[in-house]
Amino acid sequence: MQKTFLSNLILIVILNLLVKPFYILGIDAEVQNRVGSAIYGNYFALLNFSFLLNILLDFGITNFNNRNIAQNPQLIQKHFGKLLGIRISLFFIYTILTIGVGLFINYSTEEIYLLSILAFNQFLVATIQYARSNFAGLHLFKIDAFISVLDRILLIVLCSFLLWYPTIKQQFKIEWFIYAQTTTYFLSAFISIALLKFKIKTVKIKFSKVFSIAIIKQSFPYALLILLMMFYNRIDSVMIERILPDGNTQAGIYAQGFRFLDAVNMFALLFAGLLLPMFARLIKQKATITPLLELGISTLIPISLVIGITSFFFKDFLINLRYSDHLQQASQSFGYLILSFIPISFTYIFGTLLTANGSLKQLNYMALGGLILNVTLNILLIPTLKAEGAAIATLITQLITAVIQVKLVLKIFKLKTQNKWLYLKILLLAVIIASINYAILKTTLLVNIQFLISIIVATILPFLLGVIKIKSIIKLLKSKG
Repeated sequence: MQKTFLSNLILIVILNLLVKPFYILGIDAEVQNRVGSAIYGNYFALLNFSFLLNILLDFGITNFNNRNIAQNPQLIQKHFGKLLGIRISLFFIYTILTIGVGLFINYSTEEIYLLSILAFNQFLVATIQYARSNFAGLHLFKIDAFISVLDRILLIVLCSFLLWYPTIKQQFKIEWFIYAQTTTYFLSAFISIALLKFKIKTVKIKFSKVFSIAIIKQSFPYALLILLMMFYNRIDSVMIERILPDGNTQAGIYAQGFRFLDAVNMFALLFAGLLLPMFARLIKQKATITPLLELGISTLIPISLVIGITSFFFKDFLINLRYSDHLQQASQSFGYLILSFIPISFTYIFGTLLTANGSLKQLNYMALGGLILNVTLNILLIPTLKAEGAAIATLITQLITAVIQVKLVLKIFKLKTQNKWLYLKILLLAVIIASINYAILKTTLLVNIQFLISIIVATILPFLLGVIKIKSIIKLLKSKG
């Protein structure tokens, strides 16, 4: 199981390293530079608003299906068409409620128009994710890896044409970006369903009231968890845009820092996507989860420390590298946001294990507390600190919810730490990375040289300290099974 995890993690990370950073920092950031922070900020707030209720598109079916198919792969032919039918029905409910709430909070006619397209895009993305949950559940990780980057590859090609083709690049509008997303998401959804049909032979959409009610009852705890976590992860920009007089501009400033966090989060999310079906299968087999858990910790947490701490110290340099407006404000909010990647990484490991175990009641209580905390902090901090206040609220919320999830895992699984040195080394690694970054910034070297040295040293440290062991990874990859 560990070998499967590592080999597929390497594949999926390589594919995403080749594609997603360029999309986020090349295409998405360039769109903001072209249209301006205010226009992009309005789009960013609408996009995150479309996320808030998108659980109604899925109702926890994707997570439920991933876990269920991993444990019972023979059910895929029986369930796929019926689950697809449920999702189409849920799309209409989601769209009506999303547009209705948008009208209630006084979005303009133009904003409602853009929101309706973004809502359709959410349906297409949810369809892709559902198809991927079947590939992951069947342990077809190579196909899953391909699908995970397909929409971004297509979007890079189309948006590159729109952004840089000589005769049209000066006329670029935010609507073009949204239409390009619709086109590429549709193509990706079509291809992913076609590939799945090839694997399971028969795909027939069915509507079964009895089956739908039964599945929704089973997946409701997953739906509630995702809804609560979506709110405290995505509500920040919506609250910024609604609370502040210059809300669109501040949401755009927040988006500049959030974009970097979103880029690294994509890798951690892929990591969790591999862990979920593996944890689920180990739990069903009543096998020990400790080796896989510690492998996940020793792989993702050092990476998050290197990225989070180094980026925090060089926040001004990184923001100046990509943007030209509101640099000081953007770098302050970015610093807090990128630090939150560290507790988020813990969530992707420990929260994934709890989800695979079906510990939804505990997770839902945690997520409800996280939502209340995040909204309260946003209300208190946004009026005075603006985008920076929302970033601070995110960091505090992620820290507290991560600690709760770690404690839940230790309690539920009654884990006894078998490798105390691993955790001591991780703590030592964090201290050393912070100290080295601080010392390097005190030198008189050019900042780009300082950053390069910090990244190289911080990347080498996990190997020197033995947190990540190359020999063990190579041996595992060469082993049979």
